[in-house]
Amino acid sequence: MFRRFFAFALLIWLFGFLWFAIALPRPLPDDVHTDAVIVLTGSQGRIEHAVNVLKAGSAPRLLVSGVDREVKPKEFAAEFSVSPRLMACCITLGYQAYDTHSNAMEAAQWVSEHHAGSVRLVTADWHMRRAMLELGREMPADVRVERDAVASQPSFGALFLEYHKLLARAALNLAGQ
Repeated sequence: MFRRFFAFALLIWLFGFLWFAIALPRPLPDDVHTDAVIVLTGSQGRIEHAVNVLKAGSAPRLLVSGVDREVKPKEFAAEFSVSPRLMACCITLGYQAYDTHSNAMEAAQWVSEHHAGSVRLVTADWHMRRAMLELGREMPADVRVERDAVASQPSFGALFLEYHKLLARAALNLAGQ
């Protein structure tokens, strides 16, 4: 009996991991407009993509969540080719977050303050599912969140670790934490 249960659980885990690794979330089409963009700092290409979405007019404002406290707005603007006008009017550097959960809390507070009804979440494809799970816990219920995954080439180890972080967070959600 125990061996059958263990084999069944292992099979579910394996198929879940295969789905997780093969069916990574995709980028959002350019013609989708939202009230705001939220980008979670981390792997390469995320911030560049979010700034390009802002410059293209697909959203009027941007929150960069999880910025290192050492980074100054002028340094950010120079690094990502952002004009002073765009920086002043439309980009908020969020210094409060240090992990995905605190990204979600920082983003939810910012969305409430800016009365956004829809947001485009930008993060790496391998990170999107857990980021959406965390955001779903914190974001006001009436806010529509669109997934805009930045394509990457994650290693097997990164996928393995992220899959288990997602499972752990989902288990905590089920337990009501």
